[in-house]
Amino acid sequence: MRDSASDVAEIRNAVHLCIDMQNIFAPGGLWATPWMERVLPTIASIVARYQTRTIFTRFITPQDPEDRAGQWQTYFRRWHQATRKHLPPSALELVPALSKFVPPAAIIDKPAYSAFSNPGLAGRLVDKKVGTVVISGAETDVCVLSTVLSAVDFGFRVVIVEDALCSSSDVGHDALMTMYRTRFHGQVDLVTAEELAEFWRE
Repeated sequence: MRDSASDVAEIRNAVHLCIDMQNIFAPGGLWATPWMERVLPTIASIVARYQTRTIFTRFITPQDPEDRAGQWQTYFRRWHQATRKHLPPSALELVPALSKFVPPAAIIDKPAYSAFSNPGLAGRLVDKKVGTVVISGAETDVCVLSTVLSAVDFGFRVVIVEDALCSSSDVGHDALMTMYRTRFHGQVDLVTAEELAEFWRE
């Protein structure tokens, strides 16, 4: 944990990446994430404050397993119900509480876990002179993790809103929070949604 709020530098030139808050992960969805309902109001409040600086990602599954490379084929043979051949199109849409913010918030689609598996994202952020990515969404220990590590590799400062993440694994979530605090000092900051509003005023 931080010793004080002063340990977090002011947030400027930032974009809010909201990861995969889609119907497929909502209650009743094929990959339902139990925490989603709990964190959704917090995420909605962040988006409402930073609508023009929010980019939603959507994890788009293949039409058929063979449309992906390597081990993704094995993955989607196991989860054939998640391929677009079997999945209702609405399952891949944003949950209604967030879709209402588009526009002015933007959407990008991605074929894999990381938001940066969409090859246009990094260039888009660089063109906008973004230095910091503020991250919320699902799931802490899968798509959020992959996005965080990609953002670090690209040289972005990462700010994770810890009360705006959801996972289907308490153990996985807690392990990642510990890792970020102990292994990524200087590259990753953890804040609450309340602290985000304090540190990011632009």
